[in-house]
Amino acid sequence: MSYPIELIRHSLAHVMAAAVKKLHPDVKFAGGPAIENGFYYDFDTDYRFSEEDFEKIEKEMRDLIKSNGRFEQRIVDLDEAKKIFADQPYKMEWLNEYDAAGEKLSIYTFRDFTDLCRGPHVESSKDLPRDGFKIRAVAGAYWKGDSKNKMLQRIYVDAFESKDALDTFLKMQEEAAKRDHRKIGKEMDLFHFEPEFAPGAVFWHDKGYRVYRKLIEYMRARQERAGYLEISTPAVMDRSLWETSGHWEKYGAHNYSGKTEDDRMFCIKPMNCPGGILVYRQNIRSYRDLPLRLAEFGKVHRYEASGSLMGLMRVREFTQDDAHIFCAPEQMEGECIETLKLILDIYKQFGFNDVKIYLSTRPEKRIGSDEVWDMCENALSNALTTHGYAFEINPGEGAFYGPKLEFILRDAIGREWQCGTIQVDMNLPERFDISYIGEDGEKHRPVMLHRALFGSIERFMGILIENHAGNLPLWLSPEPLVVVPISEKYRDYAESVVADLRAAGIYARADLRDEKVNYKVRELSMAKTPIIAVVGEKEANDKTVTLRRLGQEKQEVVALADFVEQMRNAVKLPL
Repeated sequence: MSYPIELIRHSLAHVMAAAVKKLHPDVKFAGGPAIENGFYYDFDTDYRFSEEDFEKIEKEMRDLIKSNGRFEQRIVDLDEAKKIFADQPYKMEWLNEYDAAGEKLSIYTFRDFTDLCRGPHVESSKDLPRDGFKIRAVAGAYWKGDSKNKMLQRIYVDAFESKDALDTFLKMQEEAAKRDHRKIGKEMDLFHFEPEFAPGAVFWHDKGYRVYRKLIEYMRARQERAGYLEISTPAVMDRSLWETSGHWEKYGAHNYSGKTEDDRMFCIKPMNCPGGILVYRQNIRSYRDLPLRLAEFGKVHRYEASGSLMGLMRVREFTQDDAHIFCAPEQMEGECIETLKLILDIYKQFGFNDVKIYLSTRPEKRIGSDEVWDMCENALSNALTTHGYAFEINPGEGAFYGPKLEFILRDAIGREWQCGTIQVDMNLPERFDISYIGEDGEKHRPVMLHRALFGSIERFMGILIENHAGNLPLWLSPEPLVVVPISEKYRDYAESVVADLRAAGIYARADLRDEKVNYKVRELSMAKTPIIAVVGEKEANDKTVTLRRLGQEKQEVVALADFVEQMRNAVKLPL
């Protein structure tokens, strides 16, 4: 019988707990759920686990699996459960807080280990893979995630249905470590972080900021072609805006806010929507003005827990390639399709051809009537089905004000990343009382589409760096080429090559350091410089350059004029 992978992982968590108990009989158990790619379990013991223990625990787990032990469930009442777990303080704490008089509790026993657990599990350990798991790490974890509680030891395990599946995952992890954008960002001198002074915020260096600006330049050009108008709204606005929108009630704890001397409450904007609405309602709008597409590269701030911050992927300050499309209800489906086409075309431009689409429907906590939600969800669903786009339903994961489409990119090593969204919103136009004058001369309520393609510039840049392992497309490279003279005698020619390139609108520089050529070439290659143009006596006399392209052994001699023209075309935005 085959079992779902989540059930296998949960059962293996019990096997590991049983193995740890056998090796360390006095250990106290907290809990251990299945997670993405495996599971973990939290232990309390004076013994300090280290990598030297991993092999011993894995061996004990395999021996237990070979024993074909059964996972046996018992249903007990609260009093009996307290007797069973009398020597386990973390289980007892949970039981003492349990408030369901008369309700029975489920416990599972595997060999000598018994745990509070709803299940289900595999029937027997013979159904578990003997070589499909590997202990990844041990780390500290506060009981219940509260820093006021005791620090426990959490053992993480990667677990899959077979050894082949595990090996595939481990190889991907090795490749992912090589591609880590934080590591590559340091090697390429793109950015850094200052956790002590600005946690979750990026300090862009010159080269990193070049990539950042190119992403915005590209998106700006695509949006202008698609009929968007670009706006900019204030970073600090009255808190009442977010109270009206409903964001404060939903996300207030994640907002940065404060009171000024005149006793007003202001908020550093956590999202751009209210600002876009204020621009819309500045003028009387006619049906002839619609659809009105307002784009904004708005920098927003949201408090995220320190433990969740991760390089460019999860930050507290980021720039969204936001847009708000105001349209008539009958234009809603057409605008969804046009936006959908734009998003997928842009992803393809960046090398992402494998894109999943999810339709996230109404969450339990939301604003607006079911009638409005039905209309919005149907518009998104129809836009997808009538134009042949495959999608999956993600129930209950919509925004609190409307359903949304989510776009998941698959990168070069098979990982998935959530990026762009399209959200249909008929609630905020109602809350802010915005309207347009229809053909009948009466006021009508517009539909508001929220749209982001990159999601955030920071996160998309992190994904790009990892997808390309730092070898960004030439047009996007922070430093597409560097000119290297073989000695000081040819500095003037190197600088004249750079001058010709810059006159043609191509960013270039000369590496004039007093170092050997091979050292410079090696260092520039480590920094992922796509093209190194080496010049010496022959090149100076012939007005040529000798090119070394990243990842290629073969060198190429090109006339300087031809090289400038080649580079002019190569670094153009791919519009």
